[in-house]
Amino acid sequence: MEINYKQLIFAREYRKLSQTELASQINGLSQSNLSKYEKGVGSLSEEIIKKIIEHLGFPEKFFSKKISNKVENAHYRKRATITKSDRLDIEYSNKVIGYLIDQMANALEWPEYSLKSVDLEEGHTPHSAAQFTRRQFGISPDEPVKNINNLLESHGIIVVEFDTIEKFDGVSFISDYGYPVIVINKSFSNDRKRFTLAHELGHLILHLDGSFIISEFRDKELEANKFASEFLMPAEHIKSSLQNLKLSYLSELKRFWLTSMASIVRRAKDLGAITSDKYTYLNIELSRKGYKKNEPIEVYIDDPQLFITGYNMHKLQLEYSDEELADAFGLPLDIIKRYCVTDRGNTKLRVVV
Repeated sequence: MEINYKQLIFAREYRKLSQTELASQINGLSQSNLSKYEKGVGSLSEEIIKKIIEHLGFPEKFFSKKISNKVENAHYRKRATITKSDRLDIEYSNKVIGYLIDQMANALEWPEYSLKSVDLEEGHTPHSAAQFTRRQFGISPDEPVKNINNLLESHGIIVVEFDTIEKFDGVSFISDYGYPVIVINKSFSNDRKRFTLAHELGHLILHLDGSFIISEFRDKELEANKFASEFLMPAEHIKSSLQNLKLSYLSELKRFWLTSMASIVRRAKDLGAITSDKYTYLNIELSRKGYKKNEPIEVYIDDPQLFITGYNMHKLQLEYSDEELADAFGLPLDIIKRYCVTDRGNTKLRVVV
């Protein structure tokens, strides 16, 4: 039986088992032997490997695959307080989502990625990169970004919402087959989702091209935040409305720009439209009213469609059951149900097989 030991690590950690925990649940397996095997320097008997595979609940074919989906730039809030178990669940969920997208591509044709990257080492800034990207999308400089999911997906970025812990915002990466992917937290408010999408778009445009040399001294998270702020709230067309900003102005500004009150206040400070003292005062008022936890006014956001449409086409047009799809992809059934089963999805895709 040919086993890729990295896939065994994948399956074990996806099931939230340490080496010690798994070894204690498999007769004849010691933690030290498992550790050596997972480092690629030891061997295990075929009988023990079969017991491990059965216990983890992944099909045998999964363990001969090579799933990488290198995921960087994961955006967490309060990263230091995230448990290792939660962090691994998020990381492997992102890898699984990327793998599902790649497997669907064997039968479906995803939209072609059509956005140009920007190299900040050539004198550009996150500010100018965001302006350039708005022009690529055909968004008027004085207009808010509407239907942001459709906008991203129509240009070849596959957006997936994932129901996970509150401390995870989102991530962007290029799948093993070369598809740009953004994964965001499904449970967040719409304005927070919109900023996260813009932030991850910034990573795709500024950091994930692969041909750029990015200095280790650059703060990629700060660059993505600056990109997102300019992309959603262009300085040239918002700054005048932020002069002498008052709390009572925030509702209408939020309705127009489709961004949170907190991000508008921050934008005003960053653009020099208010003083640091005024910025502090407005944040105190937002906190006093409870708006730091739950802002009034839910802005509109459209739903992402591509990923779920791809799944639905496998079910309806290609006539796979969930069990058959799990077998075809070499995954356990619970993974298909966790990430794919929903009633969304009506975007037009083309079957290519």
